[in-house]
Amino acid sequence: MRFFHPKLLDSLKGYNGALLSKDILAGITVGVVALPLAMAFAIASGLKPEAGIFTAIIAGGFISILGGSRVQIGGPAGAFIVIVYGIVENYGVANLLLATVMSGVFLFLMGLFRLGTLIRFIPIAVIIGFTNGIAVLIGLSQVKEFFGLQITKMPAEFFQAVQTLYAAADTINPHAFILSIGTLAILIAWRAFQKQLGYLSRLPGTVIAMAAATIVTSAFNLPVDTIGSRFGGIPSSLPSFEWIPISWSTAQFVIAPAITLALLGAIESLLCARIADGLIHDRHDSNQELMAQGVANVVTPFFGGMPATGTIARTVTNIQSGGSTPIAGVVHSATLLVIILFGAPLAKNIPLASLAAILMFVAWNMGEWRKFADLKQFRLPYRLTMLSVFFLTIVLDLTIAIQVGLLLAFITFVYRISSLSRYEPVNLMDFPELQQYQGTIAAFRIYGAIFFGAVKILENIENELPSKVLILDLKNVIYIDVSGMDAVLELEAVCKNRNIKLIVCGLAHQPYEMATRAGLLEHLPADCIYPDLQQGIARAIS
Repeated sequence: MRFFHPKLLDSLKGYNGALLSKDILAGITVGVVALPLAMAFAIASGLKPEAGIFTAIIAGGFISILGGSRVQIGGPAGAFIVIVYGIVENYGVANLLLATVMSGVFLFLMGLFRLGTLIRFIPIAVIIGFTNGIAVLIGLSQVKEFFGLQITKMPAEFFQAVQTLYAAADTINPHAFILSIGTLAILIAWRAFQKQLGYLSRLPGTVIAMAAATIVTSAFNLPVDTIGSRFGGIPSSLPSFEWIPISWSTAQFVIAPAITLALLGAIESLLCARIADGLIHDRHDSNQELMAQGVANVVTPFFGGMPATGTIARTVTNIQSGGSTPIAGVVHSATLLVIILFGAPLAKNIPLASLAAILMFVAWNMGEWRKFADLKQFRLPYRLTMLSVFFLTIVLDLTIAIQVGLLLAFITFVYRISSLSRYEPVNLMDFPELQQYQGTIAAFRIYGAIFFGAVKILENIENELPSKVLILDLKNVIYIDVSGMDAVLELEAVCKNRNIKLIVCGLAHQPYEMATRAGLLEHLPADCIYPDLQQGIARAIS
């Protein structure tokens, strides 16, 4: 079972009381921080607040126990809000649970087949584009609660949502708006003056802001929507297991959303793990992390949970609070469990306006807005990719945005690599013996890669063929793909038809292996293959 090796097993070696006390304090801190975020993410996703709490408890525990990072904290994430809300709107809650289970299976298979490192191949322009796009959508989804607008149900589509908000602009609730502004002010001030607060700086600003808004709402009996008035509060008991009906007739409709959830969860969790690695100077196991995410997302929906992944805010809080092993993540789950068992009644008076303000604050901080200000530093393809993903994420769909972004990045990459591949005729000053054979013998050096985006190199050489001998120096060719080798074989066939002798020099490593597999070495006589250009020219003029 070496392929399945949780980081917890390594972390327990040399574990002692000092580490345990730090992990317990860090876990309690993260648990308190996670409470308002878990409820806010669930509500914004169109679910009940307990769905977020149960997810943080169950999925957070599984991710810590089975994960490939020592400090990563798992649970519901803001990045999922847009996708989950869309699934709930289009397919219903039952199919969301099924899509979450399917995404967990996909995640586990990605880790099992060692695909974790492939996530790193996604260009940073695509990641920044969809991250900022999701941040805008999260902010837009909270405008209703932030201003206390009277809207029965928010549509999932961007333009319809904007139109609905505009139509309800005159229904603003001033009490909800003041609570939202007050919550934002506390969050901003708490972050700005955190260093001056001394021991109090350990307290999470989100909890302070939520508690203050709740006290004000209760004390003045403000006419605003609360968790109690909207959802009847949160249950003060453990979630119960409930079987999800699974059938192909329903599963086929949520395959695409499930794949989106899996890819987004993989990207989010592994990006978070990489950030954590830089803070603790450790290296996570990406494949183990994906398998842990998979198990968590398979199990959690059977207890009424939502999709889960690694979360940057809670992971960084864990590190800053002294957490150094997965035990802190387990304590974080236990802390949330204790809170709902003994403090659930207190949640009834939490105003939804304060949770909306917290989510807007989270959305602003999750976006990398400075990258937009620095766009002028980058080339046009990079800017086009980032902005395309950003606007498509907002206007259309995250899946389409990522597909278009990857396509643009792929085209850009092919263009850049093909522009680095080139050929040039051999300098006659280096080989003066060739001067008397001009027109009958020609030698060309090829640089870079001969692949499907650079086969034009060989097509151009075909237009400059000599009458007797063509020499190709491939010493500086680092890679040849199937399309490139087909072009070489086509050139060899053209030379044979014109009675031109083809001599190939400098084949090494991958190009030599490709030439062997494609049969090029069988097409050419033994005296037409040489390790270097000098020997090839000597053979041509002999």
